[in-house]
Amino acid sequence: MSQLPVFPPLLTGLAAGPANPVAIAVAQAERGVEAGLLVWSQTEERLRAALVLAPETHLEEAMAGIMACAVAMQNALGVLAPPETSVHLDWTGELRLNGAHVGGLRMICPETDAKAEPLWMVVALDLTLRLPDNLEPGQTPNWTALNQEGCGEVDGITLLETWARHSLLWLNGLDDPAGRSALYREWKGLVWNLGKETSVALPGETLRGMFLGVDQNFGMILKTGDDTRLLPLTRILERN
Repeated sequence: MSQLPVFPPLLTGLAAGPANPVAIAVAQAERGVEAGLLVWSQTEERLRAALVLAPETHLEEAMAGIMACAVAMQNALGVLAPPETSVHLDWTGELRLNGAHVGGLRMICPETDAKAEPLWMVVALDLTLRLPDNLEPGQTPNWTALNQEGCGEVDGITLLETWARHSLLWLNGLDDPAGRSALYREWKGLVWNLGKETSVALPGETLRGMFLGVDQNFGMILKTGDDTRLLPLTRILERN
């Protein structure tokens, strides 16, 4: 019998089986399901999850939820992975393990007005546990998996449970200025290419420039030549 994850009381788990957890979570959110539904799926190669949120603030501020869940994954791997494992976070939601992409997070929401309060949001997680057997080590230098980086003993269900607990902790802190400040300090120490030249892949365009920092809502401050521009975090939002 497969092991089932145990989540904190504020979260309700739903196994997706072979179905797409994101599609299920979005469908349930559209039907008015309460926040805290966590739909998940695990195979030998992938761990996928989708968490339904119901923020009580405007969209631009609520986007910090994806940063909270990204930091939570680093915290979870920090507990379960070997101590020499390096975990970094891209501003756009991707996760890096020892410098290479290992998965990422996305935020889905029906709202388009950054100053409006969304009815619901879904944070989606996709993590590569192992590469397909037909790929040789080193064949995909920019993409890796947990088992390629010395984390093959990390149990996917335990990782999901640990990520859920840390996510809940950081998400609950977003309601308080001190909690948001703590999230920023934690995230700042993990973000990839902060203070360096970087490439930002956005829907419809890719930007390059110096990653100077973020504003109070985690919008990227990017210097391109003589121009400095603010990229709101809503630029990475997927509208449903």
